[in-house]
Order: sequence, then structure tokens, then C-alpha cells
Amino acid sequence: MARIKDVAAHAGVSVATVSRVLNDSPSVTEETRTRVYAAMRELNYVPNAVARSLRTEATRTLGLIIGDIVNPFFAELARAVEDAARAAGYTVIIGNADERAEEQDHYVRTLLERRVDGLLICPTAEVTPLVEEVARSGGPLVFLDRVLPGVHVPSVRADGTDAIKALVAHLAGLGHRRVAFISGPARLSTGRERTEAFLAAMAEHGLEIRPEYVQAGDFRSGSGRALTARLLDLPEPPEVIFAGDNLMTLGALDEIQARGLRIPDDVALASFDDAAWFPHVSPPITAISQPAAELGRLGVGVILDRLAGRPAGSVILPALLVVRQSCGEERNGS
Repeated sequence: MARIKDVAAHAGVSVATVSRVLNDSPSVTEETRTRVYAAMRELNYVPNAVARSLRTEATRTLGLIIGDIVNPFFAELARAVEDAARAAGYTVIIGNADERAEEQDHYVRTLLERRVDGLLICPTAEVTPLVEEVARSGGPLVFLDRVLPGVHVPSVRADGTDAIKALVAHLAGLGHRRVAFISGPARLSTGRERTEAFLAAMAEHGLEIRPEYVQAGDFRSGSGRALTARLLDLPEPPEVIFAGDNLMTLGALDEIQARGLRIPDDVALASFDDAAWFPHVSPPITAISQPAAELGRLGVGVILDRLAGRPAGSVILPALLVVRQSCGEERNGS
């Protein structure tokens, strides 16, 4: 079995530097961190926290690591996980990865050291040696909302393909032809899946896919606003802006309102991910709704099945289109 000094030699750094990487020290450069992670992966290095395993004796605690606690989707998901776990006699310890692999690994390591009985993770894009090793160890681990390539653990997530197809059909039926999409990052499974579904639906309905109309955001409101500005500044701006999550929709809404434009008269707006306040803005925003609470409840069910030694497979639930008035529905009689 590889030791920490083997990793250091393979990466061309000191043992102290490897230790700093393992402990998420901010003093390590991104290039060095990447090199150390690559060495760990190539040598199949097992960090001590994983070697000690997820469970020794039951603690009646579960660990939950979410992508971004600011996002209403993750907040609702976390609440459902906590409620379901409490009903089963478990306490949940929550960590916010802030969409960063190093923060995710910090919480994975911390939760393992606290001897949680199982882990539920909304993984970041990067497949890190620590998450790989937790998965390989066979300990109770479940992915929520997202999956990682090559990491085979049960997952509980929503599939938005049919809902995106329904949205594009809805937009086409309203007479829209110039439809832009602010996607999530391609490094995340959710970003890739939503983009693929959008492009396929546009092609199916014979709508032109203009390269300048497909812009990659980061699931944060700032990118939604910046990319909406870029789209609206085009010589021929889109008739509809479809944002790939609720925070980017918020950013898009901010930019549209800052310009004094009217929804849907000047530009229509639709969102992947609903939000509690979407029905209450003027006009109410047409959105694709994910069953966040159900995903959380089912995720707890899967992890409890794993803890009990019962078969536990992946679960995929459908997302649904919620038609409101931000795409011109009212003036078209929809």
C-alpha cells in the first residue's frame, strides 16, 4: 500500500506539502494540489480518514455535503434530508462545499473523522482521490442530484430531459423562434445533461441553434446577469432566455429589470429549477420544477437501506414543467 512519502516522491514535492494538501491548506497552489491529487490517484493512495473507514460503531449521525447553500434547491433538499433522518432517529451534520472540490474534501474528511454512519454528497465536478476511495471502500455513500463519471455508487437525482422538451415545445407553440440558453458548467453532470436536452429539443422542433445563444454559466446569479447582458447586447438578441438554474434566473431577472425591459413583451424568461418566489413576481416565472424534497427523503431511504445491508439502487425522478406567464402565455391565451 502506498504511503504519504511515496505520494510526495511521485508528485515531486515534500511530505509536508502532501500533508498540507490533505488538510486543505490555503498555502498550496492549485497546480501543486492538482499534481498531488494525480499522484494519489496513480498510486491508489488511501488517506488515513478513509483507511479508518466510515463506520466502527454506530453514531446515529449522517453527513450531508451540498453544492451551494445559497441555492434554494439545495436548501430545500437539505431540509428534507434532515427531516427524514430525524424521523428515523438520526442527526445530520451539513457541510457546504461552495462548488469547490477542496471544500468538499475538507467536509468528507471531517465527517469521516467524526465517524458518521453514512455520507450523502452532492458532488462537485472533480473526481478527487478521497471521494474515489470512499466509494471504493464500500462504505454507505449516496450521491444526490449529481453523479461522477467512473464512480459507482447509488444516486438519487432528477431527470429534466422530458421537462426541457416540454418547455421548448411550449415556447415554439407560443411562436418563439430565437431561444437562448444559459447553461450550467459542462464539468457538472447536471450542466451537461441540461445542455444536451436543450439542444436535442431545439433540433426536434426545427428551431435554429445559434452558437452565440448558448452561453455557459456557473449556477450562480452573477453569471446569469453577465450572460444575460451579453445576450441582450447581440445585434439580434433572443426572444427568450432560458436559464439553467434558479440563481442564474435571478441574475437574468436583475439585468432585464436594470435595463427597463418588460417581461415578456421585450424578452421572455424561463428557468430550470423553480423557486418559492417565482409565482409571486410580475409576471410569474415559467419554470421546470425538480422534486427537491422527494429527492432528499429518498436519499435518506437509500442510505438507510445501505446501513441495514439491504439492496440499494439508484433512483431517478422526473422534473416537471410549471407554466406561468413569463413567456407570453397570457397574451397567447395559454
